[in-house]
Amino acid sequence: MQNFGLDIWGDENYLIKDGKIALNHMDNPTLIEMTKTIRDRGHKGPLILRFPHIIKKQISTLFDAFDSAIEEFGYTGSFNAVFPLKVNQYPNFINSLMSVASPYGYGLEAGSKAELIIAIYKTPIGTPITVNGFKDREMISLCFIAAKMAHNITITIEGIGELQTIVEVDQEFNHDSDIVSRPNIGARIRLHSSGVGVWAKSGGYSSKFGLTSTELLEAYELLYHHQMLDRLTMIHFHIGSQMGEIAPLKKALREAGNIYADLKRRGASSLSSINIGGGLAVEYSQHKHAQERNYSLKEFANDVVYLMQEISTNKGVEAPDIYTESGRYIAASHSVLIAPVLELFSQEYQQESLRLKEVNPPLIEELNDLFGSMTKANAREYLHDGLDHMESLLTLFDLGYIDLEDRSNTEILVNLIVKRAIYLLKDEDSDELKRLQSRIQEKYLVNFSLFESLPDFWGLSQQFPIVPLDRLDIKPTRPASLWDITCDSDGEIGFDPKSPLYLHDIDVKKDEYFIAFFLTGAYQEVLGMQHNLFTHPTEVIVNFDDDGNMSYDELIEAQNLMDILDDLDYDMEDIDKRLKELIESSDLIDDAEKSAVLSKLYLYLSENSYLKTIQALDNKG
Repeated sequence: MQNFGLDIWGDENYLIKDGKIALNHMDNPTLIEMTKTIRDRGHKGPLILRFPHIIKKQISTLFDAFDSAIEEFGYTGSFNAVFPLKVNQYPNFINSLMSVASPYGYGLEAGSKAELIIAIYKTPIGTPITVNGFKDREMISLCFIAAKMAHNITITIEGIGELQTIVEVDQEFNHDSDIVSRPNIGARIRLHSSGVGVWAKSGGYSSKFGLTSTELLEAYELLYHHQMLDRLTMIHFHIGSQMGEIAPLKKALREAGNIYADLKRRGASSLSSINIGGGLAVEYSQHKHAQERNYSLKEFANDVVYLMQEISTNKGVEAPDIYTESGRYIAASHSVLIAPVLELFSQEYQQESLRLKEVNPPLIEELNDLFGSMTKANAREYLHDGLDHMESLLTLFDLGYIDLEDRSNTEILVNLIVKRAIYLLKDEDSDELKRLQSRIQEKYLVNFSLFESLPDFWGLSQQFPIVPLDRLDIKPTRPASLWDITCDSDGEIGFDPKSPLYLHDIDVKKDEYFIAFFLTGAYQEVLGMQHNLFTHPTEVIVNFDDDGNMSYDELIEAQNLMDILDDLDYDMEDIDKRLKELIESSDLIDDAEKSAVLSKLYLYLSENSYLKTIQALDNKG
């Protein structure tokens, strides 16, 4: 059974059933069953499946971990959390999130005006909203409007200028009002402590956001002067997304906790909470040696609660309520991207593809003999001989002494020799054999855009678990590279001998083969770019009722060609007019055919940009 590292990254959300990957939920439906059901309804190309029950599980697990820590340490503060909208603003996700989050008082965090409108619209009254990022007068005014709606909203100030604007907007909204309503104010602090990894620059003195100690004191005095110190309720910090190590967080907690305590003792009596930002890591690796996170959720929660308790007790101040903004942990695992394989590009390297002549160059005859007589005992020697012969034969081709058929036979025979040697010597696990796997890797053309659906792989080399939907009871033997369908050479997930991916040897003309990309629910959708004008895949929410009945809800199909062009502000009426004119004026189309050609054109314009598999074309007739 091939589990593709499921025990490392799966978090018990999935299991393998009868050689197929399935949900570890209700009756364990398989993902290939879901995929084929949706494709049978006419929806081809890549597909995003969303699972609200996994969102609920992640929220529940997060709150349970902190509630357990609070109980264990006798902590007097509470735990609260908000979801940062920048991680995934898609309606199908946010609607699912808020529908399962209400029992926990789980709120939203906004970092722009548009996100703030989503937060005001979707967050129940009393549930926390936090507002981060740089803000102008208009955005701050929206926060005051939200406060007048009775929202529990906190503006996190990123600089003294923002606080001065808050004071001015307060005069505008409350100067002549009989009912004074103001948002809470949080102060984001620029810690000395830095993070780790790709996002380490989120912390430290050179970070983009936050107040220095001097600015923090200035902010305190400004609030005191304008009788608004009672609105200062939160200290906020963030040391980076996807924290692989726990030590930097513990250092930051001590620093932030002492700042909180000193402000309390100075007179900020309404200060009651610390927001530790996001950063709770998700394990993306499929290989034990490459695991990214060195701590558990329990350790994360225990460290936060214990250190806040310790500092509060030592400083003699009230323990703060704890807030987190861990969006990746909540969102990443809830969705799966599934895409069909269209073609394998190394099928020509098969024994039946050889074009041996009656008389072949001596070195090709030797290659054929090496392949035919290779055993485990001589495999390494014959492998080296084959690689040496290949270099000699390619030189002979460059000099014009052998022809194209000889070159083809050379490439095929050496590929076969390498494959057989790797198979015979597989127990040795040597560096040489791992390097050679790159020479025989299979290129799988997958019907998706890496730039649209996995932008963090392209931009940050972020790995994602990759698993075929079925055949998991058959050992995969092909070292695999995945090619997307964009016309960009960067649209490839190359074979990595240090963290290898092996897939099955298939004939896509006879069988469908689907690849699933897991943990794609955080950032990938909102960061995706329409490179080559490939757009967001078709998506669907998979729900279960109390009896375990499964339904496919809120299906949103990938945009068709005309919608994509419309989004780019092309004049659609002009395009339509011009296309009709070109067909009508063409001498290459009979008058009797013009109506049929135009109908076909409109049919194709109603489709999305993704390619159709051979099976899909057959189904269309």
